[in-house]
Amino acid sequence: MSRIAIIYWTGTGNTLEMAKAIEKGAKGAGADVEVFEVESFGGVAKLKDYDGLMFGCPAMGDEVLEEGAFEPFFAEAEGQLADKPVALFGSYGWGGGAWMESWAERTRGDGAKLFGDGLAVENAPDDEALAACEKLGADFAASL
Repeated sequence: MSRIAIIYWTGTGNTLEMAKAIEKGAKGAGADVEVFEVESFGGVAKLKDYDGLMFGCPAMGDEVLEEGAFEPFFAEAEGQLADKPVALFGSYGWGGGAWMESWAERTRGDGAKLFGDGLAVENAPDDEALAACEKLGADFAASL
């Protein structure tokens, strides 16, 4: 059984809602899944304990990752992403999801085995978006 960590930051609850749907899909596919708010994860050394990593963060400010907690964690984690299966997700309210494109490019540059191009949802996830989240979780788990 594959072990997956879903590590996220949320401001309005949208990314948490996405994380829960992703967890449901991954568990349904047979994975052992743990969900963490980024500040409760316990440090990047713990990343090695998982077969796959799923990171969630909304677009903030000028199409960037949240800068107080998530960005510092992700920047530190980047040194451990080489050859690691990784998926990205998050929500945005403006900018058409450009932050996800740059985040995906950055993650590929870290040598991660990026699954897809990242799942970006505009504003609060509706039923269709939640179904896409569940599918992402299931497909990612099946790929491990």
